[in-house]
Amino acid sequence: MNREENRFELIESRFHLNDKGVYIFKGIYSKNKMEENKLVLSVGEENIPLDMEIKEGAEVRRMYGWYPYPIDTEYSFSCRLPKKLELSKKLKIFEYTKSGKREVYSISVKKLLKSRKDMYYAIESVGGSKGKVEITGWFIDAGDVEICILGKDNRKIESSIKYGYRRDVIEAFPEADPEKVKGFKAVFKRVDDRTVKLCFNYGDNTIKEVLPVHPSKIRKFNKIISSYLKKGYVYYKRYGIKLTIDRSKEKLFDRSGVNYERWLKKHLPNDQILKKQSKRRFGKEPKISIVIPLYKTPENYLRELVDSIKAQTYSNWELCLSDGSGKKSPILKLLKDLESSDARIKVVYNNEQLQISENTNRAIESATGDYIGFADHDDLLTPNALYECVRVLNKHPGIRAIYSDEDKVSMDGRKHFQPHFKPDFNKDLLNSTNYFCHLFVVEKAIVDKVGALNSEFDGAQDYDFVLRCSEETENIYHIPKILYHWRAHEDSTAENPESKMYAFEAGARAIKAHYDRIGWENTEVTQTECLGVYRTYYTLKEEPLVSIIIPNKDHIDDLKKCLKSIERCSYKNYEIIIVENNSTEKETFEYYDAINGEGDKIKVIYWEDVFNYSAINNYGVEHAKGDYLLFLNNDTEILNETCIEELLGFCMREDVGAVGARLYFEDGTIQHAGVVVGLGGIAGHIFLNTPSDQVGYFARIITQQDYSAVTAACIMVDKEVFERIEGFDTNLQVAFNDIDLCLRIRELGRLVVYNPYAELYHYESKSRGSDNTSDKIERFNRETAYFENRWHDILTSGDPYYNRNFAIDRFDCGLKG
Repeated sequence: MNREENRFELIESRFHLNDKGVYIFKGIYSKNKMEENKLVLSVGEENIPLDMEIKEGAEVRRMYGWYPYPIDTEYSFSCRLPKKLELSKKLKIFEYTKSGKREVYSISVKKLLKSRKDMYYAIESVGGSKGKVEITGWFIDAGDVEICILGKDNRKIESSIKYGYRRDVIEAFPEADPEKVKGFKAVFKRVDDRTVKLCFNYGDNTIKEVLPVHPSKIRKFNKIISSYLKKGYVYYKRYGIKLTIDRSKEKLFDRSGVNYERWLKKHLPNDQILKKQSKRRFGKEPKISIVIPLYKTPENYLRELVDSIKAQTYSNWELCLSDGSGKKSPILKLLKDLESSDARIKVVYNNEQLQISENTNRAIESATGDYIGFADHDDLLTPNALYECVRVLNKHPGIRAIYSDEDKVSMDGRKHFQPHFKPDFNKDLLNSTNYFCHLFVVEKAIVDKVGALNSEFDGAQDYDFVLRCSEETENIYHIPKILYHWRAHEDSTAENPESKMYAFEAGARAIKAHYDRIGWENTEVTQTECLGVYRTYYTLKEEPLVSIIIPNKDHIDDLKKCLKSIERCSYKNYEIIIVENNSTEKETFEYYDAINGEGDKIKVIYWEDVFNYSAINNYGVEHAKGDYLLFLNNDTEILNETCIEELLGFCMREDVGAVGARLYFEDGTIQHAGVVVGLGGIAGHIFLNTPSDQVGYFARIITQQDYSAVTAACIMVDKEVFERIEGFDTNLQVAFNDIDLCLRIRELGRLVVYNPYAELYHYESKSRGSDNTSDKIERFNRETAYFENRWHDILTSGDPYYNRNFAIDRFDCGLKG
């Protein structure tokens, strides 16, 4: 969309759900406001009067989070079409601007009438694991709709159909009765057929969608679907699933749903912006020394690297090269040429061959800058890299270290791939993997204090160094832009990890040394299944009492399963407090009588008020004796016997307030691996529905790290912290209470940690029922407004643990368009 001139972009057009004579279209303006522009809709030769509604604020920003720039105003237009519409040939929408008249949209009346639907629906995903197939989507009930699955020869396949609340669809169709808007999930055993028919039956009508169920076809289908998910349900509403599939067969994107090469070209600064940057003068213009160790570097790579530094739009830099190739260095002449080509280039010539740490340190010793930047001898900086760093240092004077996003570039420099979009400073993620990597710039005073690179950790010398820097300061800033291109080598750690096992072993030692320096001596560091990602286990010096609080209403089979899984845990110093709330079945109370007071481990207390998840858990805490609180849903089942120790080890740290676990659905897919505020609306579970054998974007599923929130289906909280924030907020009866709790813990300066090595099944709120009745919808909307008002800032600015380049309508770290 051209932002130079204010122009209208059509996002959606359709007929009114309840009045087929009314036509609706929605869109946005490139400058976010309509200003003096005017829209006209014509049918044939007749101009039709338009009614306009404007929607503004955080809700719109979330809906259009996939746009390349912020959108906070949506315009909706409606009109009544002529009664004898079929006599006309075309419907057109024109826009009148200062530049004149332009056509926004045109459709033949014949095609328009075909789009007039009795029922709106969308198929969003088809998945399969462990012998089952799962189809998800939504529909707006056109009259007692029933869903069924048909196989070959139209035989009915036995399936489980679950319905749920869909706030996003309700927002998209404001005229719909909220109780008729339903999300659905159809689950059935995998059949021999390659395809099945998903049928919506209502009255005498049937809509059939042919969907793939063979694994290879499912993968292809989901690629097709994902290529348009960046605009969510909007595309489905506008075109329907069949056209989505037909059109996307011609245009399959990569796994993220966005072609990265095109994305990069769009987001790197153009020549005009670079020229403007080169003319800018900052109040503070520090010298940045870029230190690079060389070792028999291929001449073309070194020239390209130096050229990328000479091309910087910020000019107060020096390049400090140290050649560790030895006396007969093959790049000696090239270095002499480079040194004479620019006074800002320094070369340290060494007679002996040097290892990586010592070689880098020779370059650091020659540096005279206020800040030190690190780069490898064959990589590339983007031309705005140093400019962006200095811009941050001027805007945030207290910042002492900076890191940026990065990607990989092919050997010939033509292809960019594997972008690494990072979170803001994440202490536990840094303790698990060197996600800082490149570009990293640090104040020279920090280097002087912590010391240069340590050869004891060669192979992971940079990891050891950034860990020491993080001990000195947490004033570390993340620039969410690609500023560095890491050249990919076939034999490098990135491409062939096994070729540098010594580097990964050094990484584990670097983390342990870091822990020893900061006094975390009761730690063990091990390698995970992904080389370069480490796991920390805390051996407990003491075993404090843990109070396990489980709200329960009937569903005794689930509760029994939960309690038996606790019994299997190796940690034994716990008490279980079951908070009974409004059960009705006789067997429930008989079971309570049988277990109450059992071995001084279990007690049942009775909540006699209306259901309020926050109040019920707070009531449980009133009866808790432990120093640590473990909140568990009654439909969870602990999988690993060390689960409590895994949670407690982190929670006992003074800087941590709460710890969450990795939760799976019954079919083994991910239910919870951390919560991102703003994802999917208010907040969402990252990597939701990912198969359990996948590790996620840069192994984030299996990596210990900090998040803004974790789910209270399994969360351990320091009791002292819980009491300081006065527990769960009872104004949030059902929705977002756990997110709110975590955010208030974060306000205290305490961390919320996700530990994937505490693992549970979560059978997903069976005892509470669905949320699609009118009173529940009203309550949900009320609680949504309450949460949005309290946490407006983070909803507006974005979750610091989620990169702003990721889409907020995807759960797999897919790129925004």
